[in-house]
Amino acid sequence: MTKFAIGVDLGGTYTKLALIDTSGRISRRAKLSTTAYKTRGELVSAIVSEVKAVLEKTHLSPNALLGVGIGVPGLVDFDRGLVYTLTNVPGWKNTPLKGILEAKLKVPVLVDNDVNVMTLGECRFGAGKGAKNLVCITLGTGVGGGIMIDGRLYRGCTFSAGEVGHMPLKEEGLSCNCGGYGCLERYVGNRYIVEEIRGKIRGGSPTAIKGLVNGDLSAITPEVISKAALKGDRLSIDFWNTVGKRIGVTLAGIVNLLNPERIIIGGGVAEAGEPLFKSIRKTVHERALPVPKKAVKILKARLGNEAGVIGAAALFFNPKG
Repeated sequence: MTKFAIGVDLGGTYTKLALIDTSGRISRRAKLSTTAYKTRGELVSAIVSEVKAVLEKTHLSPNALLGVGIGVPGLVDFDRGLVYTLTNVPGWKNTPLKGILEAKLKVPVLVDNDVNVMTLGECRFGAGKGAKNLVCITLGTGVGGGIMIDGRLYRGCTFSAGEVGHMPLKEEGLSCNCGGYGCLERYVGNRYIVEEIRGKIRGGSPTAIKGLVNGDLSAITPEVISKAALKGDRLSIDFWNTVGKRIGVTLAGIVNLLNPERIIIGGGVAEAGEPLFKSIRKTVHERALPVPKKAVKILKARLGNEAGVIGAAALFFNPKG
């Protein structure tokens, strides 16, 4: 009998669900607007309704469903399924999500951090397939990380491991939302990238970016900077080189510390493509120790927007997860 799990990717803007079999194939999808629900209870009820609808529409045997996995953008006690807090979704402090959903759905539920489930998905079905030791990072509004050691997610003693974005990049640096300063996220998060490039343009740096946004600097996004770089814009190319160096310095430290086989990079900023990845790889090659840097491969994530739901379902497919 083919076994399935339902993966739920709870995001700050949208919550996605999918029914997925153990080969990683998606057979049914659903999508909710996270922001359309005013309270935590309303959103949980909507998720429960969608899960039940998926099961009813597919006529799935109860024995074929391994459970419901859910990835959330915040700190989680994996053993208890307790959500400590969600950075961009209010009202979720100390929420026993596993218990709430199991009581309503009458099936096993596992809850984990969203980057952990992305890591698990990429390891089993994506760019990390076949590797037992790897690190995944996501480059977006924030910078998150997941660590796989000997085929098992490493979560740390308080389930807080993998916060790559809050590794200090500078001894003295800009203040970060986490309360610290000099953090990597403060220099490569997409909001800060856009702020920095706007500052350069206002300072008089010549660039094709202004033409791409018709002079409206508020319309600049990482995607716009990438388009300019592909057109040969020197400011954009140099800028991605700088961002890549910052990321590469941090990754060189991770290579030296963990000696991973692969580092997988996803998220919106990673769509900058080769100008960014070339700089990252070059910096890691220059800064990491000779033996571990020869072993590591730095790759772009493969699962894209499906990583969250596939990884959440994979919580039930990975016996060591």
